[in-house]
Amino acid sequence: MAPLFDWWGKESQRGTPVIVKMENPNWSISEISSLDDDEDISVGDEFAGARKGGKGKNAKQITWVLLLKAHRAAGCLTSLASAVVGLASAVRRRVIAGRTDSDSDESPALRRRFYFSIKIFLWLSICLLAFEIAAYVKGWHISAPDLHSFKLPSLGVRSLFGSIYAGWVSFRSEYIAPPLQFLANACVILFLIQSADRLVLCLGCFWIRFKGIKPVTKPIKEDVEAGKYFPMVLIQIPMCNEREVYQQSIAAVCNLDWPKSNMVIQVLDDSDDLITQALIREEVEKWEQSGVRIIYRHRVIRDGYKAGNLKSAMTCSYVKDYEFVAIFDADFQPTPDFLKRTVPHFKDNDELALVQARWSFINKDENLLTRLQNINLCFHFEVEQQVNGIFLNFFGFNGTAGVWRIKALEDVGGWLERTTVEDMDIAVRAHLKGWKFIFLNDVECQCELPESFEAYRKQQHRWHSGPMQLFRLCLPDIIRSKIAFWKKANLIFLFFLLRKLILPFYSFTLFCIILPMTMFVPEAELPTWVVCYIPATMSFLNILPAPRSFPFIVPYLLFENTMSVTKFNAMISGLFQLGSAYEWVVTKKSGRSSEGDLASLSGKDPKLHRGNSAPDLDSITNEVATKLKKQPKKKHNRIYRKELALAFLLLTAAARSLLSAQGVHFYFLLFQGISFLLVGLDLIGEQVE
Repeated sequence: MAPLFDWWGKESQRGTPVIVKMENPNWSISEISSLDDDEDISVGDEFAGARKGGKGKNAKQITWVLLLKAHRAAGCLTSLASAVVGLASAVRRRVIAGRTDSDSDESPALRRRFYFSIKIFLWLSICLLAFEIAAYVKGWHISAPDLHSFKLPSLGVRSLFGSIYAGWVSFRSEYIAPPLQFLANACVILFLIQSADRLVLCLGCFWIRFKGIKPVTKPIKEDVEAGKYFPMVLIQIPMCNEREVYQQSIAAVCNLDWPKSNMVIQVLDDSDDLITQALIREEVEKWEQSGVRIIYRHRVIRDGYKAGNLKSAMTCSYVKDYEFVAIFDADFQPTPDFLKRTVPHFKDNDELALVQARWSFINKDENLLTRLQNINLCFHFEVEQQVNGIFLNFFGFNGTAGVWRIKALEDVGGWLERTTVEDMDIAVRAHLKGWKFIFLNDVECQCELPESFEAYRKQQHRWHSGPMQLFRLCLPDIIRSKIAFWKKANLIFLFFLLRKLILPFYSFTLFCIILPMTMFVPEAELPTWVVCYIPATMSFLNILPAPRSFPFIVPYLLFENTMSVTKFNAMISGLFQLGSAYEWVVTKKSGRSSEGDLASLSGKDPKLHRGNSAPDLDSITNEVATKLKKQPKKKHNRIYRKELALAFLLLTAAARSLLSAQGVHFYFLLFQGISFLLVGLDLIGEQVE
C-alpha cells in the first residue's frame, strides 16, 4: 500500500502544463516538465507512440496554442494593413499637393520626347501582359526552357485569338528577339568592362592600405613648426544665395591657423537676393573688425556661374602677391589646421598644381537619401580619387576643399565658363600641361549633403551633363597634347567614356529597358548572374569604404538604378548640347550643421568668432525688410513622371515574369519597381522648402 503522504504521485493531471504570457500583440509559451514525461511507458506500443509524439499535450492546450498563433498572425496583418493604409494616405496627399516635374527648366521638347517613348513602352507592356495572361489561362503559355523545342503547329489552335497569339510568338522570335538579344549582350559586355574597372580600383585601394602608401611631405614639418614655411595664401568662398550656411563657412575659414598677415579671404557673393547680400556683407564686416583680412565682393553682371565668379576674383591687383589659392564652397567648414596639412606638400615640388582633401558629411545619417549618398561619395574619394592620385597623379578636382598653385592656374588659362563643371575642366587642362595632383585621404573637410531628392537630382544632373560637354570640347586638345599615350588613353576611355558615359548608359538601358522587355520577349534572355550576382558584388565593393552602411546595401543597389534615369538624361543633354545641358541650380542647403559648429568655434575663441550674433536687420533698408516678411517658408514635394512611368513598366514586367516562373527576375523587377515608385512620389528624403 502506498504511503498516504505520497499525494504528489497521484495522476491528477495528464500532459505538460503550459504558461501563456500575453503581451499584445506578442505572446510566448513556456512548458514545465513533469514527472509524466520521465516515467516508463508500459501501457502499450500504440499509446507509447502517442505519448512520444505529442509529449503528453491534451487537446485543450493545443487549441490554446493554435488560438495564440492565430492571434499573432492577426496582429501582424493588422499592423501591415495599417502601414499600407498610412502609405496610401501619404501617397494620396502627395499626389494632390505635389508639383510635377513639368515646371522644371528642362527643355520641353526633350521632355516630351522622353515621356512619349516611356509611355509607349508602358502601354505596350500592359497590352502584352493582358495578352499573355489570356494565353496562359487558355493553356498556351510556353515557359522559357520549352522555347527552343516549340513549334507553332503544335498549338493546334483554330480560333482567331489563337492565330494571333501564334503569329505574335513567331514574330517576336524572328524579328524582335535577335536585335534585343544583341543589345542585351552589348550592354552586358559594357557592364563587365565597367565592373572590371571598379574591381581594379578596389584592388588598388587595398594595395594602398596594405602597404600604407600616402603622400608625405619631405622635411617640411620641422619648417612649419618653426614658422619658416608660411607662404601667401588666398582663400576664396564662392556663394550664391547661401543664406542657410554663410555664417558657418565664413567662421570656419576665419579661424584657420595661419598667420593673418599671410592670407586674405575673399567672400565672392553672387547672390541676387538683397536680404542675403546684406546679411553676408554684415557678417564680413564683423570679422573684418575682429582683425581678419577679409574682403566682400559682389558682381553686378553674374555671367558664367561659379567659374565666372572665380575668374572675376582672380583679376584683383593684390592676387599677384599670393602663391596659392584655397577654395571652399559655402557649406564647407575646414578644420583650423587645414592649411598646415595641405600647403606644405607644395614645398620643393614645383610640378604640383593641386592638393585635394576629401569630404566628410555632417548630416550623413539624417535620412535614407543622405545615407545612400554617403556610400557613393565615400567610394568616390577613398577608392577612385585616392587610387588615381597615387598611381596617376591625376583626378578630377572637386571644386572645393582644395589648394591650387596660382602659377598653374595661370599656365592653363584660368577659369573658363564653357561648361557647368569648371572644376573638372581646369583639372583636365592642367593634366594636359603636365601638372601633378595629390589627394589627401586623411585630411577631411566637413560639408553638407542635399537632404531632398529635388536638390540631389539637380546636383546629379549638373555633375553628369557637364563631363559630356567637357569631353566634346577637350577631345581635340587631348589628342594634340604632348602627354604620354597611356595618359591620353586613360583620359579618353576610362575617365570620360567608361565612367561618365558608359556607366549611366548601360545602367539605364540594361536594367530599366532591356530587362523588362525580356519578360515579354522570353526568347531574349538575361542570365541570373547579370541580374543578381554581379550587381550584388559591385554594390558590396562600393559599400566597403563605408562599412557602417552595410544594412543599406540592397536599397543602395536599387536607388542607383533608379538614379540612372536622371544620369542618362543628363548625359544625353550634355553630349548633344540640348537645352538642359547648361542648367545650373545651386544645391539647396538646410544649414543643419551650422549651430553645433558655430557653438564649438565660439567656445574656442569668443573674440574671433562672431557668427552666433544675430544680424542687425535694422540696418537693412525698408525694402529688404518688407521682402523678408513676404517670404514665408512652405514645404512641398514633386511628382516625377519619368520615375512613375518606369515604376509601372517594371511592375508590369514583374507580373509577366510570374507567368514564366523566373524567381530572381521577378524579385528584382518587383523591388526595383517599388523603388521607382517611391522616388517618383518623392517619398525619399526631405520635402523641398
